[in-house]
Amino acid sequence: MSKVIAAQIKNILFHDGFIPHKKNAKGSTVIYSRNHPTAKFVRVVVNSGIDAKSGKFAAQPTVKLCYINRKKSWREITTEIFTDPKKLATTIKAQEAAEKFVKTCKYCKAKKFTAKTGNVVCSNACWAAWGGKKKSASPKKKTSQKVAAQKTKAARQKNLQRKPQNFRGKPQKKSSQKKAQKIVAEILPGDLVTVEEIEFEKVTNDYTGSILGVVMKVDNLGRVTTNWSANTSSLPEWDLPSLNHYGSNNRRLYRFKVLSRKAEWAQAV
Repeated sequence: MSKVIAAQIKNILFHDGFIPHKKNAKGSTVIYSRNHPTAKFVRVVVNSGIDAKSGKFAAQPTVKLCYINRKKSWREITTEIFTDPKKLATTIKAQEAAEKFVKTCKYCKAKKFTAKTGNVVCSNACWAAWGGKKKSASPKKKTSQKVAAQKTKAARQKNLQRKPQNFRGKPQKKSSQKKAQKIVAEILPGDLVTVEEIEFEKVTNDYTGSILGVVMKVDNLGRVTTNWSANTSSLPEWDLPSLNHYGSNNRRLYRFKVLSRKAEWAQAV
């Protein structure tokens, strides 16, 4: 059975133009890659999960994007996503779409990546030619100000989402409970999703083009596990949606918006 799965993976990659690497410096599985369809110097890299010696399926496949810098070094510019062999083609397309969310160096136009220090830096390390200690101090200040602004915004949003206190006793509380309705949507593993902000069931902010993710799992309680591959907005991670349902009595919240197919939010039957 493992050889059958391996053959299916090879077939998908072969027909999509992927070429196997001669060796894998970090493991024993076969690595495949090809050029990104639109972005220069960007490679789509797939760890097939196929053991190089036995030819059998041995591990879950992964997909990521790498930027080839001036020194021919490969820099990982997106988070590596684990996927099921059956959903490999869908995951590849999702990673390709995530390329446009990767930040670009304003000096040399190269893609940025997250270094071992945790800083997001230019893949070409172009600051080494012109940068200095005085210049490097200002970005840190801007970053700290941005973090402070995000925390302030998050605190305001939490205050808005708090349920109003009931000062008129139990009858009013029961009335509000009757009006609340469960709103649900069909969110499936493999869906390419973004986020939209709603207020009293009206969409007030659409994050298409700023936030992108792939749904990895949905359990029987409606809890959704998502691999958020890009987020260039000011929306903090803790506000990203994680359920396929919500109550209609919420004043403001963030919910999924499915990009890869049509999925509507509607009252639960």
